[in-house]
Amino acid sequence: MPNRPQPHFPEPDTQHYWEGVKQGELRYQTCDACSAVNFYPTAHCQKCGNLSLTWRQSRGEGTVYTFSVVMQNRIPGFQELGAYAVAYVDLDEGFRMLTNVMVDGDPTQNVHIGQRVRVDFEKQDTGEYPIPVFRPI
Repeated sequence: MPNRPQPHFPEPDTQHYWEGVKQGELRYQTCDACSAVNFYPTAHCQKCGNLSLTWRQSRGEGTVYTFSVVMQNRIPGFQELGAYAVAYVDLDEGFRMLTNVMVDGDPTQNVHIGQRVRVDFEKQDTGEYPIPVFRPI
């Protein structure tokens, strides 16, 4: 497995998210005032600014909204991947996440808009936090 960058703590806005990832959970927030779904994790609602947010666990299923295939990359932790898909995935709970869609074979042929995907937690050779990626259902 590649060695992707790891989070650095203390980081109060995202630490609960990363602790969930360690437990195989994809977490997001909802606003207690306006019920808006909040992702990426922040200290306040991105819609109304309220400071009262509740953490929830996603089922981890969604649809590819759009994607691009990176054909070559020289950044350590990514160059050994070869060609890979970077995608926005619309999760069923109502938030959009920037992620990778991992497929067998050629991502230019095996990833498409509208494709149903499910989260998977990719273990790293180093570092304690797996990386949430998506795979076709």
